[in-house]
Amino acid sequence: MDYSQNRQANPNPQPGKKGPGLSTKAIHAGHQPDPHTGSLTTPIYQTATFVFPTTEEGGQRFAGHAPGYIYSRLGNPTVTVFEDKIAELEGAEAGLAFASGMAAISAVLMALVKTGDNILCAKNLYGCSYGFLNLLQERFGITYTLADLSDEMSIRSAITPETKVIYLETPMNPTMLLVDLALVSRIAKETGAYVVVDNTFLSPYLQRPIEHGCDIVIHSATKYICGHGDVIAGVAVGPKAIMDEIRMTTLKDIGGVLSPFDSYLLIRGLKTLVVRMDRHCENAQKVAEYLEAHPQVDRVYYPGLPSYPQYELAKRQMDGFGGLISFEVKGGLEAGIRMMNAVKLCQRAVSLGDAETLIQHPASMTHSVVPADERAKMGISDGLIRLSVGIEDVEDIIADLEQALSLS
Repeated sequence: MDYSQNRQANPNPQPGKKGPGLSTKAIHAGHQPDPHTGSLTTPIYQTATFVFPTTEEGGQRFAGHAPGYIYSRLGNPTVTVFEDKIAELEGAEAGLAFASGMAAISAVLMALVKTGDNILCAKNLYGCSYGFLNLLQERFGITYTLADLSDEMSIRSAITPETKVIYLETPMNPTMLLVDLALVSRIAKETGAYVVVDNTFLSPYLQRPIEHGCDIVIHSATKYICGHGDVIAGVAVGPKAIMDEIRMTTLKDIGGVLSPFDSYLLIRGLKTLVVRMDRHCENAQKVAEYLEAHPQVDRVYYPGLPSYPQYELAKRQMDGFGGLISFEVKGGLEAGIRMMNAVKLCQRAVSLGDAETLIQHPASMTHSVVPADERAKMGISDGLIRLSVGIEDVEDIIADLEQALSLS
């Protein structure tokens, strides 16, 4: 595609790297004006099936010998634009869209492992990811290991000959711990394991794991990629051969496909990704600094704070610190509940990445499926609160937190 601009949106561009910036890619990648009508906006191809010009052509498409669409469970022009955009933003060869983030996670993992294999995971995981790993282990004999992946010795000691996938979130949900992507990728390549990264918390604007040697990147596109809280979607990107295999197996046969209309909404959301993320980051930094100084707050978990233990790693592999903050209120669970019940502007809701500021209690909400002893090992206390900082005026967010904390 011939981009009309060449502004580098990445605030930490790679030395010598040329080409369009992320904001330009988010708007223009994967799309040309409609050749039939000249429509600037990507059309919604709201169709289940596609007509073949000849019987022979239909056979060739089914055999994979000719390009073209067959059936929207296998591919759709609107969905393709979204897939191509995310692939280009992440620096991957190809992308696959799914009906939810968990559809993406489950389809990718099931495609990469079989009975007897092991999935090595960073010790903190989204609750539903943890639940899915339990299902794989109990019903299909695919084991998983939750391990500390913070240093080389820990990673090497956790890998076994059966480990086929290293699956991680960075920052982790909800403790905001980081994993050194380049280190994990280097060790994984020695053993032949795939590195799969859930990049939901940062979006491709702030972190691109493939640049650090990782193999596959997954997003809950519901979050920052959409940005408006009105779509449930997932996406995975990686090598074309692997994405093609997933498309024709665990995507096609299980059927967690994304609709053309939801793809249209995600394409629209991507056009403002960079400006939204800049505001999320700016607001979150100010809120984190406010919380850290508050006498009612015991501890703040945010990679953008110089006091954060992994601050240097965050600066090295991330282009910004994101919009997610976790924190502990003095007085534990009861004080946290009082504080959460007292907010007025912040919305008590799960999810993240919306324009609105969202506040939730992981132990009783997103991570309630994780047993209490496992939550403790993950560092998820009963008093931990997670805040998805929105794009409202930051003074209003802080004022709401101030009046709520005064009642805790």
